[in-house]
Amino acid sequence: MQLVIGLLYANAGEWWVHKYILHGLGKNQGSFWAYHLHDHHNVCNHNNMLDPIYQKLHLTTPNTQSKEILVLLFIVFLHAPILPILPFFTFTVYGSLGVYYYKHCKAHLDNDWAKQHLRWHYDHHLSGKHNANWCITWPWFDYIMGTRVKSKVLD
Repeated sequence: MQLVIGLLYANAGEWWVHKYILHGLGKNQGSFWAYHLHDHHNVCNHNNMLDPIYQKLHLTTPNTQSKEILVLLFIVFLHAPILPILPFFTFTVYGSLGVYYYKHCKAHLDNDWAKQHLRWHYDHHLSGKHNANWCITWPWFDYIMGTRVKSKVLD
């Protein structure tokens, strides 16, 4: 049961962070979160989904990738206190973070793969529907929250 709850929790968290933090707080150009809208989205819009920052690990300079990794590490540490109490839940959340990072990087390095395997994320970036399709790893919470909007334009 911890595994199922962990998967749902991770997907809900991904949806919430993307919608309210990265796109909400990220609207403010001076915000730490501005990298998502003002860097990542701009690059992807100009490069047909591709974001070259993911071609090589760049941890020494502040950029989209290094800030994303910093946020993921913060989430790991945030959940560490519950590890002894809910180990399967916590490891499911940790595993989901790894799957998220892998899929997100791959989607922005191979747009054909993204179109086939992460269509909801592909739609988010390229269909002009930046206020929908908040999930990256699985579209579950987009369906639950009614924010999965399929693009017919990109077919």
